[in-house]
Amino acid sequence: MAVLHDAVWLNVSPAFQEFNQPCLNFLSQSAYLSQYKYYLSLDEPLSFNTPLIWLHNYLKNCDPVHLIGHGISGLLGLLYARQHPEMVRSLTLISVGFYPSVDWQAHYYVQRQLLNCSQQKLLTQTVYNLFGFQCPPITKKLIGILKEDMISSLSPHTLYKRVSFSPGGVQVPLLVCRGEHDVVIDQNLWQGWSRVFKPCDRLWQCPNGRYFCHYFDPQKVGETIVNFWDNLLKSSDVICPADSLIYD
Repeated sequence: MAVLHDAVWLNVSPAFQEFNQPCLNFLSQSAYLSQYKYYLSLDEPLSFNTPLIWLHNYLKNCDPVHLIGHGISGLLGLLYARQHPEMVRSLTLISVGFYPSVDWQAHYYVQRQLLNCSQQKLLTQTVYNLFGFQCPPITKKLIGILKEDMISSLSPHTLYKRVSFSPGGVQVPLLVCRGEHDVVIDQNLWQGWSRVFKPCDRLWQCPNGRYFCHYFDPQKVGETIVNFWDNLLKSSDVICPADSLIYD
């Protein structure tokens, strides 16, 4: 009988909840899977300090768990794993680059500064970049979801300022997943992780995937994550050497 893993899916982007669900459903077949959700209120200052404290309170009475996060939620997992490696059995990042604060919003705001076009036109192009071609009603719905994410997520970027966090690795085993055709996390951002990889770490690319590869191909992404967990169980070197950490 297969071993069920203890895992926590991180979500600090409430507008994207439906994009996580297919992969959550798949992983729940192989894991005792829970969700940590942090939703930013409109009058709350944007900071990672509070969600990190709440996440630690959520996990402090648990055995070490596998953390999973997509986009800016993955950044939260990365920051937590750096602070509390003893609480994390492994970290899986989906659509998170070596410069981990780069998310779809950072990419969008750069385009807004570079291109002379309306917000609506650029959001329409962003929908294509993130999801591929969609019919007009679906495109309209997705534009609404992106607008909501700009208001409600923990992403720190605005039109006037992009925020950065130090690149580098973590002490715990790390799996970094990317969609093959992701224009936000390009090949350079993805392969940059290899600079700080330990023997137990893995890079994986979802064929034909984009920024939300875990939504469009939850089985392939889910199988990759579960295989990563299973291989860690077979290895005696579950916690990798800390001297491979690099912060530029």
